[in-house]
Amino acid sequence: MQVIIGQAAVQRCNATVDFLEEWEPFNPPTVNNGELHEHFVNVAVDMLGIDKVNSVMAPSMGAEDFSFYQEVIPGYFFFLGVKNASDKRVESFHSPYLKINEDGLPFGAALHASLAANYLLKHEHDVPGVEGKYHDEL
Repeated sequence: MQVIIGQAAVQRCNATVDFLEEWEPFNPPTVNNGELHEHFVNVAVDMLGIDKVNSVMAPSMGAEDFSFYQEVIPGYFFFLGVKNASDKRVESFHSPYLKINEDGLPFGAALHASLAANYLLKHEHDVPGVEGKYHDEL
């Protein structure tokens, strides 16, 4: 706070600093559910191979609104690798210079579908049926 106010004074300006200490953080932390992590690793390794799945990532301080969903139901947030191999420099996701390798997108779509299908098959016995409320034919 002293540095900001001091630098503003040097420029003949005024500054106020509010760290919002009386407020809760804008976004709660995004913390993956352990069971869903295990499910993700199993499905991703089966589909892509163990050499294509990095299941241990360093924590990130970035804010993500996905965490609000995880306050209500267990969730799993992962990154799909779409690095362009020809680029020497890795740009951030929000950079206007980011170039993605779109060849990775079909793998991402297939991975999402496989995660959902495998989860439903694994947990179909956990969902109670409702007699007469649905039709299972086209």
